Amino acid sequence: MKEKQGLTFSTKLAYGFGAVAFGVKNNGFDYFLLIFYSQVMGVDAPLVGLALLIALLIDAFSDPVVGYMSDNTHSRWGRRHPWMYASALPVALFYFMLWAPPSGLTGNALFPYILVLAVLIRVCITLFEVPSSAMSAELTGDYDERTSLFSYRYFFGWVGGTLMATVALAVFLAPTETISNGLLNKQGYGTYGIVASIIILISILVTALGTHRHIPNFKAPPPKAAMSLKRVFSEIYQTLANRSFMALFLAALFGAVAAGLSAGLSFYMSGYFWEFSTDQISLISLSIIISAFAALFMAPLISSRIGKKKGAILVGIIAFTIAPAPVVLRLLEFMPENGSPLLFPIVMIAVVVETALVITLSILTSSMMADLVEDSEIRTARRSEGVLFAAATFARKAVQGFGVLAASAVLAVVQFPKGVAPGQVPDEAVFRLGLYYAPTLFAIWMLMLFSLSFYRIDRDTHQENLQTLATREE
Repeated sequence: MKEKQGLTFSTKLAYGFGAVAFGVKNNGFDYFLLIFYSQVMGVDAPLVGLALLIALLIDAFSDPVVGYMSDNTHSRWGRRHPWMYASALPVALFYFMLWAPPSGLTGNALFPYILVLAVLIRVCITLFEVPSSAMSAELTGDYDERTSLFSYRYFFGWVGGTLMATVALAVFLAPTETISNGLLNKQGYGTYGIVASIIILISILVTALGTHRHIPNFKAPPPKAAMSLKRVFSEIYQTLANRSFMALFLAALFGAVAAGLSAGLSFYMSGYFWEFSTDQISLISLSIIISAFAALFMAPLISSRIGKKKGAILVGIIAFTIAPAPVVLRLLEFMPENGSPLLFPIVMIAVVVETALVITLSILTSSMMADLVEDSEIRTARRSEGVLFAAATFARKAVQGFGVLAASAVLAVVQFPKGVAPGQVPDEAVFRLGLYYAPTLFAIWMLMLFSLSFYRIDRDTHQENLQTLATREE
């Protein structure tokens, strides 16, 4: 691979914009799909959840396979772009169909429809996600520029998903003269599906077309060889048998559990612990845009000043201290009372800062994964960007449900009452919620940072790896 430094702004923009597809899809699956199919289409909620869980597990196990195929693809468009182009139209079409179920199907009869489409959407978007993630290590070998590249990716992913969800709630699912609760507006979901599908299609094509001119600079695939399951899994194992990779893999596992726990209890903390209104909760969600914008600049700066590993651990310690701080202060009776005009801005500022740091941490760890590519190539004599990035996404998807399970366990332990409105929950139950939430989340986060401490590639090591590979190619 030719040394590719100094990527243009347009290339970074094109590369990052593809993450809008993930953001839109993830927000749709996380926030709208359950209520649409259970409340509007009449499917039992557990069946919807089961369909999504099955699809998630199938998707998780497809990641390493897609990664391996991407690493070993022979075409005039390189190893990554054929998969990205191939994914664009199917993802958009299936996502549209998900929000426009056949008129003849209602209730639990829709379960197979949800399951099949959820699987197809997840697997097809993996055909874009894994190759495009792997492409980052081919676009540039520069230690800091990789961090800059991922900054754009995470910025567009977070902002794209947030804005699409906001527009959906404010426009497509707004109350009408005949439907007082816009979340029950079937036609609104159909309109959302059309717009979201078009945006997904455009974002994928922008990345594929915007980076197409770089294909001649990319690493050539390994020579064609007879494929067998034994050979495939043997090569995957050799690639992943790396101490630094295991550090990132374990960090991704703990990070996914922490994210699931936080998301699962998010509305409980906002609605019951702080007793914020729905408008206030919406403002907190929208503030993610500020956090993403801050992380866009923070991550490259931290990478260049103190390095990725040290920066990630430092940022993580600060973030995971700020995140539970308001809860701990409330338990110690140092926070304003619920309803106080000071409470909302204090909590919102803490959320904005914490989220900016968490996004920065994600950018740095993704860039650290890119730096594993050369280290792995020295050991195995193969470029395995796809396998490495696919294994990381596999880790996150495989344990995502455990975070929700942990959230359910916290609610069970604190004996949180069911069917009670905010403000009517006994004080002792609210106190126990905060008492168990903060230390549980903090402990999981610390395990994540402890795992990162075993990562061994710094700026000097990376430069040595590049020099070693350059010498081999001479």
